Amino acid sequence: MSVAFRSIAPMSDPVNPIDEPPPALTEPHHLLGAYLDYFRSVVPNKLDGLAEHELRTSRLPSGWTPLELLHHLTHVERRWLRWGFLGEAVDEPWGDRGPEDRWQVPEGMSSAEVRARYEEQCAWSRATVAGVPLERRAATGGRFTTEAEAPTLGWILFHLLQEYARHAGQLDVVRELADGSVGE
Repeated sequence: MSVAFRSIAPMSDPVNPIDEPPPALTEPHHLLGAYLDYFRSVVPNKLDGLAEHELRTSRLPSGWTPLELLHHLTHVERRWLRWGFLGEAVDEPWGDRGPEDRWQVPEGMSSAEVRARYEEQCAWSRATVAGVPLERRAATGGRFTTEAEAPTLGWILFHLLQEYARHAGQLDVVRELADGSVGE
């Protein structure tokens, strides 16, 4: 269903850019999965090479940090697929939010742990949706209480894709402000 998550070179390394999915890929489920994996790789790639203090420094008026954004995306995947699509009970589905509805990373959580949890969640998400028809509706009992409000898997995956694309663009700006690096 998707391209494997892989370690990738830092943004500043033009030798190993991340490639978009192949243009010959046309089957909707595979294409959607491949683009999700593309952005699942692009986002942490934008953090590679940043010092710990840069990962925890906000450069925008909204106040979020690059590490908080990565932690947020872990919860986004969890909210939409585990709690949303499967209808499973999850502890603290909004656990990426702190006071005043701001993103947060729990005190004492290292950047390596945030990244490991992100990669683990992405792998779980990928395996969970593999082979599931895009037309299948989300279960009720978790995030959704009625069938009428339960979206299809295709809708959820497109929502995730737009979320990733938006945040990847935000990280482009943050990274350039942090150290001047630009690129995918």
